[in-house]
Amino acid sequence: MTQTKLAVRTLPVLLAGLFSGTAMAAGFQLQNQNGAGTSSAYAGAAAMADDASTIFFNPAGMTFLPEGHTVSVGGTILQRSLRYDDRGTTTITGTALQPGSDGGQAGGVSLIPVAFYTMSLTPDLRFGFGITAPFGNKTEYDKDFKGSYQGYYSHIKTLNLNPSIAYRVTPTLSVGAGINYQKIDADLRSFTPIPQVGGVFNTKLEGDDTAWGWNVGAIWQVSPSTRIGVTYRSSVDYDVEGTLKLALPAAVPAPLGALRSRNVKVGVELPETASIAVFQKLSDKWDMMGDFTWTGWSSLPELKVVSKASGAAISSERLGFDDSWRVGFGGQFHQSDSLKLRAGIAYDRTPVPNKVDRTVRLPDTDRYWVAFGARYFFSPNSSIDVGYAHIFFEKGKIDRRTLLSGTPTGQFVRGEFETSANLLSAQFNHTF
Repeated sequence: MTQTKLAVRTLPVLLAGLFSGTAMAAGFQLQNQNGAGTSSAYAGAAAMADDASTIFFNPAGMTFLPEGHTVSVGGTILQRSLRYDDRGTTTITGTALQPGSDGGQAGGVSLIPVAFYTMSLTPDLRFGFGITAPFGNKTEYDKDFKGSYQGYYSHIKTLNLNPSIAYRVTPTLSVGAGINYQKIDADLRSFTPIPQVGGVFNTKLEGDDTAWGWNVGAIWQVSPSTRIGVTYRSSVDYDVEGTLKLALPAAVPAPLGALRSRNVKVGVELPETASIAVFQKLSDKWDMMGDFTWTGWSSLPELKVVSKASGAAISSERLGFDDSWRVGFGGQFHQSDSLKLRAGIAYDRTPVPNKVDRTVRLPDTDRYWVAFGARYFFSPNSSIDVGYAHIFFEKGKIDRRTLLSGTPTGQFVRGEFETSANLLSAQFNHTF
């Protein structure tokens, strides 16, 4: 397969730099859609409804906020360690670039900021607006990485704008809905050997797209101490358009020279999600939260690059994703009127089915969260959240054949990935 760089013709420079990240939920989904949830591993997020970030997790929760205006602004610093240990990667006969290193530290540090605003239209009707980055991933190996024919650099970014509305139907039941305007950026790079030229050349594809989605939710206050939330977010279907570029020398004539730049398209359907969550007040001091979330990753079986002009297939990178799920459990302790202490754990199942479908771009595996943090109230109307989480990833084996121009080669990337991550979050909340 002709490997590609899938990169969007960037967002404005500031947003392109900020709204990117290292995927911390299954696949390249980002769980970190507020700064408060990190402290409890996002357990019960669809039922919490205690700040404006409920716009993302369950818009119905806006009716549980104080009347007036509420603002929540925060962010998460993601530090990921990703290392590859080779276990017998083979060569491609006759190519100039043969397997070299294990790729070094392929993780890195990213920032995911978020912002939310809600207002009361009536005591029972609320409006809100959220800015988030629900999907993202960045992986960068050394250029002499043994798997560089399959990919040495991958960067996916999204920006999501989410106006929402919520209504209290009865004193115990609220519903909410929102629309999502989303933009995707991605950048995938690799090396491609061209025997006719006698060299190995960088390959990339540039393109972008915007698309629409929607989300709905409901919260039922079963009793003064029990709250249940359900929420659903639709899939988002993109037709990414861009330019496939191959860095051939200027002296290379046609027909090979025509491969330097081609207009292409890539269809990408980001998955739908559904969640059920519970918030339970156990006593004046203790609360419990839990959730189960399903993600329809089977909507993305492959990344298929086709010619924009003719529709002819140029390359295809198989992903083979299965649907995935996560479960979280957490609690909070009311230390005083001004301080809440939180902790949580979670298990997140990967959509990658096996070592043959695992890619060097996204060496995803099952993961476990351990988290803690706090919310401190400066005043009845102002508070700050801080949270830390460590994510333990299971080791992930890979035994994947390299394709060049859609043709299987004799190279198999064989090895094992070892990953871990640290998350540090903060969020400021204010009601006026």
